[in-house]
Amino acid sequence: MDTIPCPNCGKQIQITQALKHQLEEKIRINEQAKHKVELEKIKVQTAALTEKRLKDVSQKELEKSENEKKLLEKKLEKEKAGKDQFERKIKEDALKNAEEEQRLKFKEKDLQLEEIRKVNEDLKRKIEQGSQQRQGEVLELDLEEKLHAQFPNDEFLPIPKGIEGADIWQKILYQGKIVGSILWETKRTKAWSSAWINKLKEDLVKTNASEAILISQVLPNDSNSFDRKNGIWIAKYEHAISLGRFVRFLLTNVAIVKSSTSHTEEEWGKIRDYMMGDAFKHRMQAHFEVIKSLKDNLDAEKRTSMLRWKREESIINKIDSNTTNFYGELKAIVPQLPQIDGAETPIDNST
Repeated sequence: MDTIPCPNCGKQIQITQALKHQLEEKIRINEQAKHKVELEKIKVQTAALTEKRLKDVSQKELEKSENEKKLLEKKLEKEKAGKDQFERKIKEDALKNAEEEQRLKFKEKDLQLEEIRKVNEDLKRKIEQGSQQRQGEVLELDLEEKLHAQFPNDEFLPIPKGIEGADIWQKILYQGKIVGSILWETKRTKAWSSAWINKLKEDLVKTNASEAILISQVLPNDSNSFDRKNGIWIAKYEHAISLGRFVRFLLTNVAIVKSSTSHTEEEWGKIRDYMMGDAFKHRMQAHFEVIKSLKDNLDAEKRTSMLRWKREESIINKIDSNTTNFYGELKAIVPQLPQIDGAETPIDNST
């Protein structure tokens, strides 16, 4: 016989077969109910868990999708930024290339302008040099013509090779004999240069000439119209012939004294000293000042005469114009007015 423990005291109690089946059935029903409850609970839990898992999966998928979206957006932004940067770099490079090309073009133009400026300056300098050279040649030829006319008995020789400054070499003849020579140089510039003196002095030594005269349009500040610098005579062009006449006269007289047995070496030296001294220079200066004064007076008279002629010509033109107008007005009033020769034709001042 089967026993079961007492739920209160714990003793074994004998049960019948029917009761056993009844208890077993009750236990089975309770277990089934309990199992059903547990099963329902498990179902609920499973459903909740499933729902939770689904939510979690959905959330993760959503987050994953959001992350992928963000990554994609970042990638797109990065690609767009890279594209923008690339385009910007292309534009910057294009701008730099354009600026560099423009700079090179400007530089090329600047170089061309600089070359043109240099060519123009060279051309201008050559033209000025050519013009100065031609002006100098004209002055030289004019002086030589005047010297030929003033001293027809003298000889004028070509300048030897190696002589760079001198222009005219005048051999002074007295009674058919050469008694000395003058080396002439002409300058037609706007500024004086002391280097001319040294250069002409070198030519003086090379040619063994007696004296050298430098004719220039401009003289040093401490010289007026005539002077002697470092053994070289200098004068303005308008005084060239007068200075040449005096120097020639002195050289001729020195030669006469030297050739005369009645004159001593001391007398010749005195003449030479006189020619090189201040007394001769002052006398020459006075001579040139007289010439300049006469020329200034003549120029002043010319200007005065021209002003007077212009003034009288203006008065005559006014009288002539008034007469012509007066005759025209009378002729308009009296058409039969007798013809007066010259009344209708103004005086022609061009003849």
